[in-house]
Amino acid sequence: MPQNSPNDPVEAATAAESQPTAHLLADLAELTADPVERAGARWTLSERGRQLDANLIRLPAGHRVDTHTEPDLDVIVVVIVGSGTIGTPDGSSSIAEGAIAWLPRASTRSITAGKHGLSYLTVHRRRPGLQIRTRPTT
Repeated sequence: MPQNSPNDPVEAATAAESQPTAHLLADLAELTADPVERAGARWTLSERGRQLDANLIRLPAGHRVDTHTEPDLDVIVVVIVGSGTIGTPDGSSSIAEGAIAWLPRASTRSITAGKHGLSYLTVHRRRPGLQIRTRPTT
């Protein structure tokens, strides 16, 4: 056995089970083939211990994510199906299947679906969870 590996086979098996492994997460073709035209998240990354968040978002034709500013996170948008526009204070950019856009932190943006709707994947650093801390003594 390699140095620093457990000598006990049960301990070795437990250690192997706790190691992260690469695996298939979803089938984008299947997720975007759903004929139901509802807005919202169709898939969300939920693996334990992850450092990223990712979501597959569906916007029916003409729907939009209203103008907002994300103060903390850079976001990558990958268009999977459909088309639309990303709006910024400087104007709008057309996006379509295969496009990759970067939405830097502190940027103001909106996303609007085109006439056939828009499905896109967002990927960004995971937001830290809320933590309960003791109040500092004064």
